[in-house]
Amino acid sequence: MPQSPIELKGSSFTLSVLHLYSEEPKLIKKALLDKVSQAPDFLKNAPVVINIAELTPNADLYSIHKAIASAGLRIVGVSGCTDPLLRKKVNDAGLPVLSEGKSKKTAEIQLDVVNPKPEISTVPVQTEAGYRKTRIINTPVRSGQRIYAPNSDLIVTSNISAGAELLADGNIHIYGVMRGRALAGASGDIESQIYCTHLQAELVSIAGEYWLSDQIPTEFLSKAAKLRLVDNKLNIEYLN
Repeated sequence: MPQSPIELKGSSFTLSVLHLYSEEPKLIKKALLDKVSQAPDFLKNAPVVINIAELTPNADLYSIHKAIASAGLRIVGVSGCTDPLLRKKVNDAGLPVLSEGKSKKTAEIQLDVVNPKPEISTVPVQTEAGYRKTRIINTPVRSGQRIYAPNSDLIVTSNISAGAELLADGNIHIYGVMRGRALAGASGDIESQIYCTHLQAELVSIAGEYWLSDQIPTEFLSKAAKLRLVDNKLNIEYLN
């Protein structure tokens, strides 16, 4: 009997969640273009979930979808959809409605398209049980590569190129030049930290709280630094 041409497997992904507080497509598009221009390598053509909990049943989801796509983002699902009329509009648009769980959590990057500073929150999704041995990478991580350490820490002993991405459910240690993106505590662990001997990152994030390159204090650029959350906000210190 021939082998099936497809196979369905469970997996998990870190996705940005776009919370909409306006129903005006032009306003949404302009705000998103501003966001994308701040971190084009991170956001251009990025898959996103849109949260429409603040929208009314009269919202023109077709035009909103078109505005988001024209800004360079790709909608993969819709959350916060409790109104029956809105849910029907989502289904008619061919978009999947995502139900958020209540007992398991991961990090969510919330992109606020009205206020200039993004806010961060957490949403529940499935995470794998248990804790694995620390993942160690001894080779350079090139642009376009994505290294993930599920339920463990991640150590990289070489350089990280711009456009590369490191993710770990625990801590991230980088013993080379860091020019890419580092996302620690990817499943929501607020105790996770990032240690870097030469910080030039495009983006750093812990449990969803993130800084783009222009938000990292300039005195820490190209220095050895440690990042952690203090009162749910990113904090950076020199690494002695």
